[in-house]
Amino acid sequence: MSDSSFSYSIETLKQITRDILDQAVRQGATACEAEVSEGFGQGVTVRRGEVETIEYNRDKGLGVTVYIGQQRGHASTSDFGPEAIRATVKAALSIAGYTAGDECAGLADEALLARDIPELDLYHPWNQSIEQAVDQAKACEAAAFEVDPRITNSEGATVNTQESLFVYGNSLGFLAGYPASRHSISCAVIAESAQGMQRDYWYTVARDAAGLESARSVGGLAGQRAVRRLDARRLKTMQVPVLFEASLASGLLAHFVSAVSGSSLYRKSSFLLDSLGTQVFAPLVEIKELPHIPKGLGSAPFDNEGVATHARDVVSGGVVQGYFLGSYSARKLSMVSTGNAGGNHNLIMQSTGRGFEELLKLMDRGLLVTELLGHGVNPVTGDYSRGVAGFWVEHGEIQYPVEEITIAGNLREMFQGIAAVGNDVVIHNSKQCGSILIERMTVAGE
Repeated sequence: MSDSSFSYSIETLKQITRDILDQAVRQGATACEAEVSEGFGQGVTVRRGEVETIEYNRDKGLGVTVYIGQQRGHASTSDFGPEAIRATVKAALSIAGYTAGDECAGLADEALLARDIPELDLYHPWNQSIEQAVDQAKACEAAAFEVDPRITNSEGATVNTQESLFVYGNSLGFLAGYPASRHSISCAVIAESAQGMQRDYWYTVARDAAGLESARSVGGLAGQRAVRRLDARRLKTMQVPVLFEASLASGLLAHFVSAVSGSSLYRKSSFLLDSLGTQVFAPLVEIKELPHIPKGLGSAPFDNEGVATHARDVVSGGVVQGYFLGSYSARKLSMVSTGNAGGNHNLIMQSTGRGFEELLKLMDRGLLVTELLGHGVNPVTGDYSRGVAGFWVEHGEIQYPVEEITIAGNLREMFQGIAAVGNDVVIHNSKQCGSILIERMTVAGE
């Protein structure tokens, strides 16, 4: 695959990486690793039919981590010249000389390193001109205004494209890298009625521009979402089922990942300590990590340490089957890296088979949440309290919009109380699921 749009070829970045590693060993490192990367992109924002911003970016950088025994040092630079490389390696070694030894520090276990690198189809340049991007952004925003005359203002429509190329290598002989791309279209608008104003948005993101929703559909959905929130009411305090819309439900997955990630576990700052092999979710919950999905937003053949990624069951029948560990946290926990240095890869909660409308019917009476406000989640206790907006549901049908309310519970109880997972998956990031229905939460209002 060609990477001719970049200033450097992948072979050049590999040679720079070799030079860094050679320098580190010559200067006294007992082990070392390095990453060299470059990236570029452009973004166009249109507001009320006029171009508001046009942004270009192009940057590059390298970072080197050295070990003297189990003393660690790190340094970085954006200069790829030989003298800058020597100085950066020297700085990393100097830092290592002042740090205390850590028995868990060091490179990944050699046996875990990726040897066969699968082609995951992650690089798809979007070769459109600024003029074409402006036209798309204008069409996106125009579609939002066409939805309803009550849409009176806009925060803008943005068309963005990014390309990146990186190489990672270490002194165990690992050296690999690949190009990747990421493109998006977004729109946010404001609707107004006699009762006040409401804002909402929508966006689409993909590795390949051919996988994006159309600019007009993004704008149209942003407009519809803003208008439907007009004339919102408040609710009385009660306990009812809560349905998290698909675009928000992946946030519940994020809380789970954080709680069973190595750093949270070895620091004992998680409400899911020692949860491996225990029933954390309702029995219907199945969560898989699938790092090799072609064009996947979270796909990667290896993690940030060169450890091979593998498909695995993270939760089966509601029981936790695995944590998210890099080499350091794995050693702290006397375990083995799961290939998650740098985060999770395409974490997918399986649908239980119902569509969104069927979930509303199943809920019958309760709250549909379409916006979350604030950050009221305690990672140590699992206590969960967030400001929300959404819709009140009666007899399985949406009745009216609601706002200025709070939902509260505990993530342990929420996970156990998952009654269904929809098939209305929205892929906006590396965590994917449909809408999630939770049997009961406290809704605090008037």
